[in-house]
Amino acid sequence: MRIWAIADLHLAGGQDKPMDVFGAHWRNHAATIAKAWHESVAADDLVLIAGDISWAMHLNDVRADLAWIEALPGKKVLCKGNHDYWWSSKNKVRAILPPSLQIVDCDAVVVDQIVVCGTRGWAVPGDRDFDKTTDQRIYERELGRLERALAGAQVLAEEARPIYVLLHFPPFRDGQPTEFAKRIAAANAHTCVYGHLHQAEQWANATTGHVETVFYQLTACDALGFKPLLLTDNP
Repeated sequence: MRIWAIADLHLAGGQDKPMDVFGAHWRNHAATIAKAWHESVAADDLVLIAGDISWAMHLNDVRADLAWIEALPGKKVLCKGNHDYWWSSKNKVRAILPPSLQIVDCDAVVVDQIVVCGTRGWAVPGDRDFDKTTDQRIYERELGRLERALAGAQVLAEEARPIYVLLHFPPFRDGQPTEFAKRIAAANAHTCVYGHLHQAEQWANATTGHVETVFYQLTACDALGFKPLLLTDNP
């Protein structure tokens, strides 16, 4: 099983939401992603999707986008992004998932010989737009959700399966590990993929590669040229 990753699909969700308002490179981006996906990903592969899946506002509105992902090759595991307003309770989301899709939402799942866990993450203290009155509570809640996800993953890993972590928000700030990265390292995770960053200067400063024993990778689809990124041929 090969493992791929991509994030920030930003599918239309039944809305008039052309993404090329964010740049010409976003024009017909879903078709570009689908073409590259079909050319790269095999039926037995796994694709990790780190949030911002659809602009849909309600659960019923996201069904077409989930069906679009279902039609692509491979097994898929998704986590929530900050624009996934359709994502209600995890039980309700799981009830409408097509067969090849799973989610992680403050918990973990086993896929073949690996464990995947995750949560959305959030902005961190010190970020330019961090507002303590509104963001501190969400930040602390997401740290707790990550702790629970990692604890569940460690149980499922049984000290043998590698742990892959999905976050939407980056776990580093200015090249330094945030509390999210510190807890991922403390859990002896194998790999963490994240998205959310959409500007060239952010991509240039994003943390990728090994930090301590964890491999980190930015997977925002525009940063990847709208192509799934191969993480490993073997878990």
